[in-house]
Amino acid sequence: MSIRTKATAAVASAAAMTLFAGTALAASPGAPGVGDPYFPTYGNGGYDVSHYDIRLNYNPNGDQLSGTTTILAKATQDLTQFNLDFLLKVKSVRVNNVPSSFVSDNGELTLTPRGGVRKGQDLTIVVTYADSPSTVKDRNGFTAWTKTPDGALAIGEPEISAWWYPSNDHPTDKATFDVNVAVPNGVEAISNGTFVGQTRQINGYTRWNWRSTKPQATYLTFLTIGQFEIRQSTTPSGQPSFNAYSERLGEHADAAKASVERTPEVTEFLADNFGPYPFEAQGGVVTPDLGYALENQTRSNYDDAFFRRGANTYVVAHEIAHQWFGDSVSVHHWRDIWLNEGFASYAEFLWSEHVGEGTAQENADFVYDSYPADDPFWQVLPGDPGASNVFDGAVYDRGALAVHALRVAVGDEKFFEILKTWAAEKKYSDATIEEFAALAERVSGQQLDQVFQTWLFTKGKPAQAPGRSADVASKSLSVAAEPKSRAKIKLTHELLDAHK
Repeated sequence: MSIRTKATAAVASAAAMTLFAGTALAASPGAPGVGDPYFPTYGNGGYDVSHYDIRLNYNPNGDQLSGTTTILAKATQDLTQFNLDFLLKVKSVRVNNVPSSFVSDNGELTLTPRGGVRKGQDLTIVVTYADSPSTVKDRNGFTAWTKTPDGALAIGEPEISAWWYPSNDHPTDKATFDVNVAVPNGVEAISNGTFVGQTRQINGYTRWNWRSTKPQATYLTFLTIGQFEIRQSTTPSGQPSFNAYSERLGEHADAAKASVERTPEVTEFLADNFGPYPFEAQGGVVTPDLGYALENQTRSNYDDAFFRRGANTYVVAHEIAHQWFGDSVSVHHWRDIWLNEGFASYAEFLWSEHVGEGTAQENADFVYDSYPADDPFWQVLPGDPGASNVFDGAVYDRGALAVHALRVAVGDEKFFEILKTWAAEKKYSDATIEEFAALAERVSGQQLDQVFQTWLFTKGKPAQAPGRSADVASKSLSVAAEPKSRAKIKLTHELLDAHK
């Protein structure tokens, strides 16, 4: 997937809006972006969202989406105007039950509520809209909404919400969600969290109801529509599990099921390493047409190509690891992407070790040896890859080497204590690489600048693979022996790299 930047809408200053209940205040428009260094116009300023209630109807014939999103928020400053990130055609907007004027411009929906908004004021924002999302493009000519033969996919990173619901679209503003989507009978509409039932309607449609009760980033909120085989169960830990397999998987169906049905097992293993699983439900969705996998909160989505060579639990381990690293603890800026992809990739090393298909050290040695010193791979910095390289292969593979270098530096006991402490202290929030480094030093009692500088922030191939013994390194082996797990991990990363 291409990384895009959204142009900032030109918002006129509203100097006349200075009186709130008779008191003069220095009110101003909310910023049309949160100021992320890579994507400055992502998200918006001036308010904080607590909940989205998304209630939609979708007709696959003609790709017709319509409905209403209700947003509960609180103003963080005195506002004359504020923005939502949204691309579809808007019919009406109400702010605290009063009709509001609005202007749509290339993904920025600018609202001007009557009388303005006071800092600390509770906001109920209701947006009614209708459009054909697959025909809607951003100013770069891209659409993240995928029309499929039996439905649609609203899945994407770093953004997707603008094609199906208005939002404050940045990981620093998480919220809870209710997603309710009506589709023709015989079609399924799948989203995050707990499945709270179906409602059969009189017009030949069925409404599917989903609830996410833990803070959730906008890009991690998904909608998958089509015809699926549904498997519901309860995990050994007592959580609801909801898996869905497209009826179009063909010969890949059994391999997909042999992988995704092991989600509770993989989750239990990772919980031993990372701490308690942070969410209320588990599951996965497998479909053609996606092209990659994405760690949607509680329920990852996978393209069927991950299973074209048989069962692949490595991609499952990768995406489930994101539930801790990326979903519960999200990036503060997209520059901090190593906190997501480096640790999810290292989870594959851990899983390989667990199932006896190659130790973490063997995987680290092989990855290190696979890239010559003059390979461009070593020129991308996992700690600051740049907006065009957020999903570069080096963020995944060199990112995993950085995690292993930390493990080697502090030892296993402190390493896993660092991971569990991070997941516990930063639960349901966002964070930076610098915060992780500080926590690692606090827990380990060691000074770790050299580890992070070498593996995250210095171009070029480090002199030695992390953890490789000096006598092995001195033998100058061209490439370490390939662990049994590498074929599946390589396939997984090739397809994840398609996300760029």
